[in-house]
Amino acid sequence: MIRINLLGTEQRPSVRKAAAFDVGQRVTAGAIVIVAAAIAVVGWWFWSLRNASAQLDAEFAAARQEETRLRSLLAEVQTFEEQRARVQQRVALIEQLRSGQSIPVQLLDHISRSVPDMLWLTTLTQKGDEVTMQGRSTTLISLSDFVGSLGSNPIFQRPIEIVNSQVEPASGAGADAVPELILFTVRARIYRPETVQAAAEPPAGRGARGRGARGGRGGAR
Repeated sequence: MIRINLLGTEQRPSVRKAAAFDVGQRVTAGAIVIVAAAIAVVGWWFWSLRNASAQLDAEFAAARQEETRLRSLLAEVQTFEEQRARVQQRVALIEQLRSGQSIPVQLLDHISRSVPDMLWLTTLTQKGDEVTMQGRSTTLISLSDFVGSLGSNPIFQRPIEIVNSQVEPASGAGADAVPELILFTVRARIYRPETVQAAAEPPAGRGARGRGARGGRGGAR
């Protein structure tokens, strides 16, 4: 009679199946671990990039705000510079008018005082330092006296020249008669205010020397 060990034949395949099952589980677990680690690394990398992007966006927004603030500040500075330039121009114009104000006043006053009888002016123009006067006179003596009076004030430079003079013949008759007149043009140059002041005031050295000389003479007497 043939005996078959059924138990022995059934135990061997079970051992092999258990070993094969353990290897599959290990491979699957390893793959899961690797995938999980890869996902974790990718997630960490994505989170780092997201944080860096957010930080860059914040820095960019702050830089834009600073740029806007600096632009507004620059606009205010430019406006202030323009206003300061305007004020400086106005101040310079006022100072120029103030510095040149004394010349016209003295000029007109001296000219009006220098006009003799039988002479009158028709035009008076000033171009820079040059003054041109035109008028009429009945005699050459009045014209000569006028020029001499103009030169007596240091406001005018010497010599004062008579540019043109011509005789206008008499015309009309009776009540409408016009006597013979002399048409003239006189030209003179004026000094600057500081030059006029220096010329008008006597030097201190001469006055001191004069007073010292007088005092010495008085003492000698």
